[in-house]
Amino acid sequence: MGKRVIIIGGGAAGYFSAINIKDKNPKYQVTLIEKTSKTLTKVKISGGGRCNVTNGRQKPGNLVKFYPRGQKKLYKPFERFNTKDMQEWLYKRGVATYEEVDQRIFPTTNNSQTIIDCFEKEMDTLGIELIRNCAVKKIVKSTDWLIHTDTEIRAADAVVFSTGATKSGWRLLTELGLKTTQIVPSLFTFNIQDDRINELPGTSFPEATVRVIASKFTETGPLLITHWGLSGPAILKLSSVAALHLNGCHYNFQIQINFSGQTAQALNEIIDQLKKVHPKKLIKNYKTNQIPHRYWERLVQKLKLTETPFAELTKKSQNRLIEELTQALFQVTGKSTFKEEFVSAGGIDLSEINFETMEAKRYPGLYLAGEVLDIDALTGGFNFQACWTAGWIISEAI
Repeated sequence: MGKRVIIIGGGAAGYFSAINIKDKNPKYQVTLIEKTSKTLTKVKISGGGRCNVTNGRQKPGNLVKFYPRGQKKLYKPFERFNTKDMQEWLYKRGVATYEEVDQRIFPTTNNSQTIIDCFEKEMDTLGIELIRNCAVKKIVKSTDWLIHTDTEIRAADAVVFSTGATKSGWRLLTELGLKTTQIVPSLFTFNIQDDRINELPGTSFPEATVRVIASKFTETGPLLITHWGLSGPAILKLSSVAALHLNGCHYNFQIQINFSGQTAQALNEIIDQLKKVHPKKLIKNYKTNQIPHRYWERLVQKLKLTETPFAELTKKSQNRLIEELTQALFQVTGKSTFKEEFVSAGGIDLSEINFETMEAKRYPGLYLAGEVLDIDALTGGFNFQACWTAGWIISEAI
């Protein structure tokens, strides 16, 4: 009989670790324990139910840029198992994928169930034991690893910890003496109540720049007005890279937005040209290409220019209009969870881990993967890729 391996946590990292360990070592006894009745829940909801399984960027140097925490540690792991390797792994198991314009990778079925079915089939074919509704209460290192659940004690030669961003998982590991970093939310939207954006949900800007006032944090990308404030890639990226700073602000801070994708000078020249070419036309009927008509109308109304033709636009009003398009200030008064991609920043301190094996330096035979670690990424399949890479490396090590 081969090694006894227990994986704790039935998410992406847990499943991928279990499957690859058993695939490479058929004689090993591999058991996956999940405390709830549901497994692969984030795989299920990722990408709006399509599963953004990985990303088209393949070079480690390009990949690590998308990890605000874990960037330096992931370079060598990505040299061993990258996004292309994951696509090939899926293809060998009958799952074809495709790449969207923004380099996100999805199964060609556009259905997350395809990924779940693939993993479940591998679990069944390989004979991996799956135990649901089983909470681990304590882990003890003696001659073997002893896993105390709410019903029994199981012995193992190796343990893979993939409990995700859960307090219970961090508690078990800190009881062993492993250090954690500060744990805060990441990838969230901004709550804003402001009559410039109220009642305009669904309005989007293709290339906005958002800056957190009194900080170094700035991000550029698509921006979306929602029922509760602002979202879209620019906001989600900003919430990730500035996660610790925004937590320190208690999610009450100011942002400055350039909605236009242009400089104030460029906008000034555009409006000057409109004044020459269309002096009798109403301002509300014309806008720059980057500004949605609904938002332009709201802004013109806010500045009391609704019935004003271009010929009557004063320099003061023109400057105010340009300022609102390129340097608009908004007060953020809270955050909302972006449910599909929500992750935590923080976790087990990376100094505790040997990234050649994903093994705890102080505890041989204890391996960690996924969000339990202080690793998190921007949206785009990067968080999943960190799980796939860690699971692969663990399977090689074990």
